[in-house]
Formats: sequence, C-alpha cells, structure tokens
Amino acid sequence: MSKKVLIIVIVGSMVVLGGLGAGFFIMWQKISAIGVQNVQASAEKAEKKAEAGMGPTFHLDPFIVNLADDGGNRFLRVTMELEVKNAEMVKEVEDHLPKIKDSILMILPTKKYAELHTVEGKIALRQEIMKKINGFLKDAPITHIYFTEFVIQ
Repeated sequence: MSKKVLIIVIVGSMVVLGGLGAGFFIMWQKISAIGVQNVQASAEKAEKKAEAGMGPTFHLDPFIVNLADDGGNRFLRVTMELEVKNAEMVKEVEDHLPKIKDSILMILPTKKYAELHTVEGKIALRQEIMKKINGFLKDAPITHIYFTEFVIQ
C-alpha cells in the first residue's frame, strides 16, 4: 500500500512540476514578445520623428508656479520638451540647464490666468520662453517648445 501512495505522490509531483515548467515557458515567451514589440515601437517612433523632420528633444521636469493673479490662489503646472537642431545641441542645453530653468521660472510666475487660458496665450508663452533661452545659447539651438502638460488650477 505504501508503494502505491509513494508512486502517486511522485507522479503527482512530476505533473505539478511539469505544469509549472510549462507555465513559466509560456510566460517567458510572452514577455520576450512584449520586449520585441517595445523595441519595434521605439524604432518606429524614431523613424516617424525623422520623417516628420523633428529634431532631438530634451525633456524638462515639471514646473509648478503660482500665477500673478490677485490673491495668488491659481497655480500652473507645465512640463516641456525642448526640440533642438541636432544631437550636438543637446549637450549645450545640458550645460546651460540651470540657466534655462531659471529663465523659465522667471517668466512663468509673471503670467496671469487670462493670458494663458487661450491657445494664443500658450503660443505667446512658448515664443517668449524660446526667445529668452535662445538669447544665451549660441546658434539658437531651440527650434520648438512642446508643452506635454499644461494645467492651470
């Protein structure tokens, strides 16, 4: 009787281990496929960027400032991407990053809600920031500023 129980336990253990092994194998295959898809998606995104004539971008961390409205109860949270002419200009932007952030932080709190809530206001802000930054960078490397987040509360 104990030999039968031992055989049943061994066979049951082998079935469970085989099932676990098959599960891990299937999971590994799916994870690998997802990784390949991510690499392909990144490559496609870079190709679309190149086709669109878009240069390299430099991500800036979010800025959170109080607006100049009466009472000071409104704030702005904005995240930006700076598009530069070429990859070499990214290094120049990195070298001047404290100056760039300071310039942006000097401009944003001077704005009022009435100036920023329209599309025209956002375009004017974008142009003002770009003009200020390009004023101290050689060869005006910033070609465009993209607002990736713009929240006024």
